[in-house]
Amino acid sequence: MVGLGYVGTANALLLAQRNNVYCFDLDQTKLDKLKNKISPIQDKEASTFLKIKKLNLVVINNLNELKKNIDYIVIATPTNYDPNTNHFDTKSVEGVINSLKNKFKSAVFIVRSTLPVGFVQNFQKKSKNNEIIFVPEFLREGKALYDSLNPSRIVLGSYSQKAREFAKLLVEGASKQKIKVLYTQSTEAEASKLFANAYLALRVTFFNELDSFALSKKLNSSEIINAISLDPRIGNYYNNPSFGYGGYCLPKDTKQLLRNFDQVPQKIMEAIINSNSTRKDFIAEQIIKLKPKVVGIYKLVMKEGSDNIRESSIQGIMKRIKSKGISVIVYEPRIQEHSFFNSEVIKDLKEFKKKSDLIICNRLSKELKDVQKKIFTRDIFQKD
Repeated sequence: MVGLGYVGTANALLLAQRNNVYCFDLDQTKLDKLKNKISPIQDKEASTFLKIKKLNLVVINNLNELKKNIDYIVIATPTNYDPNTNHFDTKSVEGVINSLKNKFKSAVFIVRSTLPVGFVQNFQKKSKNNEIIFVPEFLREGKALYDSLNPSRIVLGSYSQKAREFAKLLVEGASKQKIKVLYTQSTEAEASKLFANAYLALRVTFFNELDSFALSKKLNSSEIINAISLDPRIGNYYNNPSFGYGGYCLPKDTKQLLRNFDQVPQKIMEAIINSNSTRKDFIAEQIIKLKPKVVGIYKLVMKEGSDNIRESSIQGIMKRIKSKGISVIVYEPRIQEHSFFNSEVIKDLKEFKKKSDLIICNRLSKELKDVQKKIFTRDIFQKD
């Protein structure tokens, strides 16, 4: 298992129930935690799993420590979107395959990192001895192990026998019975991941635009959302307004899919990305209208139960209100620095509450019950 983020850690724990799993990451802190049976990700199920389960996990500090009898090399390294090239940066995936393919000539590379459409098809030509199989993941941050143990589906971008054998390993490690397993071409598997996240981003932006409409017209968002969500074709889930989508997957995957739409007629993909930016503009305007002197940012993380602050929507709000000269302070226990983008980070929650004229939070918390009058949020249903 190369890469111990949400995907890699969850997969390692699932597979280590019945198989010998060697774990590697460039971050020594993650390796040290795993050695001590501490989850390297923010995930309650993973933390409990490490304590109560007997797992065949071996932590290695160098890929050269791997033995030659490796059947599968699972890659779960980051593939961030590069705005300079308008493309996923797949160097980490390519690097792992290139560095190990000669040593492990019979091993199958399982790529769980998100890829642009056509990557495996093109890269397979350069690695003819080793089969490369893309297996998209559909995990939630903070629920990565739970979703691995109880998958909505398992998709494998290959019809080969090795793909079927790996699917069997995933099914054997799962808690859920009767799991739907789909086999596709590699390109279709890559597209399924990007389109799944694009639809989730679309759903987020839809309910956010509904909420913007309600705020502008002085309507009750919750009443409208409850009324339309009872339609079974829409569903009463994933409908809680926010400041916008963020995190590891949705921002980069929507941009990559838009890139893959090059020379293909489209309107929705571009609109999703623009809508997310428009929502941040709108929320910032609502805050500025209140004329606060000091705005407190309550937590930078993307959502409750996550330790990920990357591209979190509240940062976009923060930048917009700061550009208007409004003073901003931050409360985020997960960062050690004393400032964040030139804004003071206050470690003491009581001090943070006292100094803030207005506190903005993407998701409400029990910690803020005593300062309800200072709160600005669009968290209507207190759920993600």
